[in-house]
Amino acid sequence: MLVSLCREVRLVRRGVRGVAVVLLLVASVLPTGAAARTGIERPAEPVLQTDAAARTGIGRPAEPRPLTQLFDNTAVSDDARPAEADFDGTGASLSARDLAAAGWTPGRVLTVQGARLTWPKRAAGEPDNVVADGQTVRVSGRGDALAFLVAGTAGQDVTGSGTVGYADGSASPYVLTAPDWRRGPLATKAVALPHINTPGGPLAERARLYVVTVPVEPGRPVTSVRLPRAAGLHVFAVSVRARTAGWTGSWAAATSGYLSVGPWTDRTLRLVVHTSAGGPRVRLRFDNTFAATPVRIGSVTVALRAKGAAALGTPARVTFGGAAGTQIAAGAQAYSDPVGFEVPPDSDLLVSFHLPGTVPAAPVHRLALQRSYVSEPGDHTADRAATAYTTVLTSWPLLTGVDVGGGPGSVVALGDSITDGARSTVDANRRWPDVLARRLAARTGVPRYGVLNQGISANRVVTDRYPGDGISTDSGGVSALHRLDRDVFAQTSARTLIVLEGVNDLRTGATAGAVTAGLRKIAERAHARGLRVLAATILPCGGEVHCTPAVDAERVAVNDWIRRAGVFDGVLDFDAVIRDPAHPSRMLPAYDSGDHLHPGDAGLSAMAESVDLRLL
Repeated sequence: MLVSLCREVRLVRRGVRGVAVVLLLVASVLPTGAAARTGIERPAEPVLQTDAAARTGIGRPAEPRPLTQLFDNTAVSDDARPAEADFDGTGASLSARDLAAAGWTPGRVLTVQGARLTWPKRAAGEPDNVVADGQTVRVSGRGDALAFLVAGTAGQDVTGSGTVGYADGSASPYVLTAPDWRRGPLATKAVALPHINTPGGPLAERARLYVVTVPVEPGRPVTSVRLPRAAGLHVFAVSVRARTAGWTGSWAAATSGYLSVGPWTDRTLRLVVHTSAGGPRVRLRFDNTFAATPVRIGSVTVALRAKGAAALGTPARVTFGGAAGTQIAAGAQAYSDPVGFEVPPDSDLLVSFHLPGTVPAAPVHRLALQRSYVSEPGDHTADRAATAYTTVLTSWPLLTGVDVGGGPGSVVALGDSITDGARSTVDANRRWPDVLARRLAARTGVPRYGVLNQGISANRVVTDRYPGDGISTDSGGVSALHRLDRDVFAQTSARTLIVLEGVNDLRTGATAGAVTAGLRKIAERAHARGLRVLAATILPCGGEVHCTPAVDAERVAVNDWIRRAGVFDGVLDFDAVIRDPAHPSRMLPAYDSGDHLHPGDAGLSAMAESVDLRLL
């Protein structure tokens, strides 16, 4: 009560006049004599319910309020006036200049992990976030997750529990973890800024901001969220991530790193991608993952491929919010408007986009195993002929998804180089997810799911290869655990997850226990999102230099656990399909690509053909 009254006295000092107001406030929280005698509290006046009462539980629950009305902390300062903000209680703050350079300008709507979040429309030095302390926030929408733009200031991860309120008056619990803004993992951050403001001057430390999603009851209308009580957990924005009803993912590629490219100035990239599911309309997704600066996408088209870089017919124009192009902020993504364009299953598309500025580095999926093209200077997105496309490109920069209208949803294959198709025939689409997609398209009585290949060569379950920030030559990606939200949960209409990972962990010294613990976490997190989870056993790799007998023993232990643990909804025993019965630590020679680690075309086909489609 004393906390509540003190807050109201502060309000009086800020401009609420008159002793009568203070007396009325006191009367609203003190019980009457009759109430004191009977133990029945007099109902509080609705207009006098305070934030403090909402946080402490005094009086009736507060009505949900927009998050911006609850802002009680200032995180962003002007570099010339760093004392205007005190994000963490020590006087440190985020730089308004750094945020603007990353494209995070006040009031801008950013899409991250499929969720639309608005960076607070506040000038530097104004309150721009709320310290989570049980406040009830008004949120509306239907979807599959709540997305929070957060950071912690406790020097470590900050975790707390809250509730989601629905239109029918029911609620569901959630647990939210905010990594620390100075020490949290760069692998999962939405954006990192190059320095931190302090009253004593700038510090050359990476300031991090995170987008964290938590599941909600799918499809039920959300009306509010009660924030956790967690000291040091700061919330800048919250929204419901809309479900991708009416769309099926047909093609996808995971960002494996942030690599030096070109540099490309006034060039058009024409990427060749191969569809799984088909549909009567299409939309594209571009990601600026791991970037520190925005990237400008100019004109964009989509076309069926004739041969090489030549289009079959006139390319169809693609827009973004009605505009010809878009600028994608650091760490964000952009979905195009739907385009009425018939996409056949199992076919090649040309996605062409003009880069009007200079792009020296970009988020890339390195191992495309597909030749794409870069043009001579100019916007050649509308070209039907291949004449202007004179340079071959063997990676997929910026483009991360192609969705088609309708369909039953998508199967996501999360994996390493074996899923990525390493050592399979270039330009032939003989990765095992490609073969699985063709099986689904040819069968009746089984939903014709899209199949999204989220394999990254050299990827691991529990450790990062790419550090998660900055330009790097390592394109092995962040760990499966660190990329799960982005590469699985945020994928379009994901229904089933297939996990084939672990051999790279074992080959670099990880134990079977570490790998199985990681796989268990993947299954638990995916089940919490309503996904069906299938695990594939790890293939034998005897004869490869790092696949020693000790490593093979760990591999066998992981596979035994996958088969027997009961953690997954089904098991794909690729080990049993590929191994040589006479030498179980090795592949059958007919399936070996020659390096003893990766199956060739025949082995990848055998893996896909062994999948019982009913498990999907």
